[in-house]
Amino acid sequence: MNEIGPHVTPPRSRGVFCNRTLNFRSLHAIGYDMDYTLVNYRVDIFERQVYEYARERFLEQGWPVRSLVFDQGMVARGLVIDTQLGNIVKANRFGLIRRAQHGTRPLTFAEQREAYAGTQVDLSDPRWVFLNTLFSLSEGCLYAQMVDLLDARSLPEVLGYRELYVRVRDVVDAQHMEGRLKAGIIASPEECVVLDPETALTLLDQRNAGKKLLLITNSDWTFSSAMMSYSFDRFLPGDMTWRDLFDLVIVGARKPEFFTSRAPFFQVVTGDGMLRPTVGPLQPGVAYMGGSAAQVEKDLGIGGDEILYVGDHMFGDVHMSKSEFRWRTALILRELEAEVEALESFAGAERTIAVMMEEKERLEDQLSQARLELQRLKGGYGPRPSSAQHELEARLQELRARLLPLDMEIAPLARAATELTNGRWGLLTRAGNDKSHLARQVERYADVYTSRVSNFLYATPFVYLRSPRGSLPHDPTSPGGTSNLPLSEGGGE
Repeated sequence: MNEIGPHVTPPRSRGVFCNRTLNFRSLHAIGYDMDYTLVNYRVDIFERQVYEYARERFLEQGWPVRSLVFDQGMVARGLVIDTQLGNIVKANRFGLIRRAQHGTRPLTFAEQREAYAGTQVDLSDPRWVFLNTLFSLSEGCLYAQMVDLLDARSLPEVLGYRELYVRVRDVVDAQHMEGRLKAGIIASPEECVVLDPETALTLLDQRNAGKKLLLITNSDWTFSSAMMSYSFDRFLPGDMTWRDLFDLVIVGARKPEFFTSRAPFFQVVTGDGMLRPTVGPLQPGVAYMGGSAAQVEKDLGIGGDEILYVGDHMFGDVHMSKSEFRWRTALILRELEAEVEALESFAGAERTIAVMMEEKERLEDQLSQARLELQRLKGGYGPRPSSAQHELEARLQELRARLLPLDMEIAPLARAATELTNGRWGLLTRAGNDKSHLARQVERYADVYTSRVSNFLYATPFVYLRSPRGSLPHDPTSPGGTSNLPLSEGGGE
């Protein structure tokens, strides 16, 4: 187990970022999801396998998909599928679409404007499907490629874009349920699971600080037991196993229904997952299947803001536990480390852009004033300009001539800023010069967010996380700040 000193400062990419103040000392229980939360997978391997199994199923049905290949960069978490038009889009916090592709082809600005002028993404409308988690990458990639086949009239069935999405979603979901995928991972976990010894120490710290630890996962008992044993047992002291970390283990939880239903619990009584009905309250150290969050609160005697739930799924983990039970919430965004590191490496270019933007705004202000003076002079109204018409026209030409090379300098840097981490979609949390729709969901439902569970190790189980002061456009910014960084995509904001 790694030795973590008392004053280790993690890199910013390993930070815990706070939307709403969270005092860990007031928490009595911390619940964890498993997949992509406590257990991390190699996305390129896991999602490629899901994709290939789904492609095999379509091949069996006579669909011409043999040449399709998984492209991890085709989509990203936080994008939205438009099942009406067969597009994948990136929206800002207001639901306005800033980038779009039809199938696998990026739309031009003109095409995007024609398709979405006046349109806002509303996730309550079934037209829009939010890609909530890393599990969505295989689904989104396959759907985009299938749209191309549909448009080429290569599919054996007559489908609309909505019907095609439902078909893809059903086939991809089936790969998670049928057992072949998980059996392969259990057989060779070293090929797919990324070990993190600091996660075990994090949970040990929390448990010994008096927190009740809960595992609440949708995965079945056989898979959960194998993954947790592989990921934790080797890093625990003595003969301790992962089961000893948790006061309560719940598999097959069926989230998000776990937070809305009142389903019964079944006790897992054998190593191969045999079940029997649960009689009486939940018992510490026992593994269960199914059940409900309401029963957990009742039997533990705690609830609401005394429980922190940590997961990677924006809707099933964070949104539902927050909205239904007012649990405190932490979102795991694995991509955040690469995003923060990319921003740090781009910081010098950002400062350069900011300086040039200040100059651009100064020149544009002078250009606007000169245009207004010329307009008034020609219209014969308002204060008489101090300059003659030919002088104002010359001034306009001069300012435009100075702006043109400045724009040419800014453009490639601004374009590079929009392509950080993903050439198609850019940063996870940005959409043009604004926050992305995903960032808005994070702000709304996640009290804190971070890239991995072990980042809480550096924070300690006694930390008081304070949210930063909220900013508004009229707040003063420091000289050379980045509040006006031009990250517009496809024609500006």
